[in-house]
Amino acid sequence: MKKQVLFICGSLNQTTMMHKIASCLKDCDCYFTPFYIDHLPKFITKSFLMRHTIAGGTHRRATIEYLTNENLTVDEGGRQHDYDLVVTCTDLIIQSNIRGKRLILVQEGITEPEDWIYWVVRTLRLPRVLANTAATGLSDAYDKFCVASYGYKQHFVKKGVKPEKIVVTGIPNFDNLKTAKKNKFPHRGYVLVATSSIRETGKFDDRMGFLNRVKQIVGDREVIFKLHPNEEMERAQNEIKQVLPDALIFTKGNTNHMIANCDVLITQVSTVVYVGIALGKEVYSYFDLKTLKSLQPIQNNGKSAARIANVCQTLIQTPLQKIRKPRYKSRATKKWLPFFES
Repeated sequence: MKKQVLFICGSLNQTTMMHKIASCLKDCDCYFTPFYIDHLPKFITKSFLMRHTIAGGTHRRATIEYLTNENLTVDEGGRQHDYDLVVTCTDLIIQSNIRGKRLILVQEGITEPEDWIYWVVRTLRLPRVLANTAATGLSDAYDKFCVASYGYKQHFVKKGVKPEKIVVTGIPNFDNLKTAKKNKFPHRGYVLVATSSIRETGKFDDRMGFLNRVKQIVGDREVIFKLHPNEEMERAQNEIKQVLPDALIFTKGNTNHMIANCDVLITQVSTVVYVGIALGKEVYSYFDLKTLKSLQPIQNNGKSAARIANVCQTLIQTPLQKIRKPRYKSRATKKWLPFFES
């Protein structure tokens, strides 16, 4: 019998990564689910509280549309089968029905800085989800963690992730960036600004200060904005027009193609900064560029999905061990916040 593998999706980037990995598992039955949270009432999952998370709003709609268009087999919430393996792009929340199963975590992209929220979460053992991607890898609930580069392996080890669990595979969507040079995006030689949904994830973003800094860098050159799909679009566009009234603003489109055709890339905390670095662009970021270059995802001509699939095959053939215990658990009680537990 074929082994059954569940892929937990999230943002469109995460979903396409999951699809690429699944495409390399020819001898397995692969199922996909939009991101879900255990024990959360449906009225909450459909409410405005979830609209800026991968469990709802734009991210969920984009994932469902993609899964439908690609005719992929969907198992909402992973309820239909007792899966031999689960693959996910985040361990900030570990769903109850996948605990104790063979589990592979795949790095999605850049991780947020270790700010004061991160350290409060670690010190007080609060739910990791409060620290967002800064807490990636800290659940210790997975068997293997596939990461983008050797620099990222060192990065996660310094945070306390067990080195024997980390496999440097590269990550799909960021492992063959030279292909972005062949595109039909009509503009050339401009300054591209790729914004981030910092405010939408509950953190402070001095957007007007950022825009004024962009104006200084741009000078008299053409400027194009590519807004993050999770942003409040109308608000973001109004703010841009106040500072840079002649800017072109895109809410959709292939960001990699836009980067390939620009002369300068300005980012906040977005993974697309690695596209600019790989393509030799002049790059600005909230992160230190020297650090970013040391973390740069390896370029292996698009082989990351196959490498991760090999890790999947090896793990499937490994006898299932007893239920793994997380490195630390939330102090949130099972009665009130079970979906936050590792």
